[in-house]
Amino acid sequence: LFSFLVFLRYQIYYGYPLQTYLEYPIIIAQDVILLLFILRFSGNMKQALFYAVTFWGGWYMLTLRKWIIDLAMNLCTLISAASKLAQLRCLWQTKDSGQASALTWSMSAYTCA
Repeated sequence: LFSFLVFLRYQIYYGYPLQTYLEYPIIIAQDVILLLFILRFSGNMKQALFYAVTFWGGWYMLTLRKWIIDLAMNLCTLISAASKLAQLRCLWQTKDSGQASALTWSMSAYTCA
């Protein structure tokens, strides 16, 4: 969600045409809805306010200075790779891949790279 937020804000900040980033608002909305479902069904709905404040605060903090949005954009690849490594570590520890297939992981690794 962080990466999509940064990509969207970067595109808007630098005035790219709408067609180049139109998918990001849809992906962000899907992720937010998924996060709300996870919080709702795990009984942690009180954390939704924290995530909403973090989301909106991050949205405005990114463009306070030009170097902040540029640094955030450069760190997105590192953050995406780190999240994949954290997921792989969790899978390794639990020895249960759940619903993850080799094709899904291959596509995810390809898009990360």
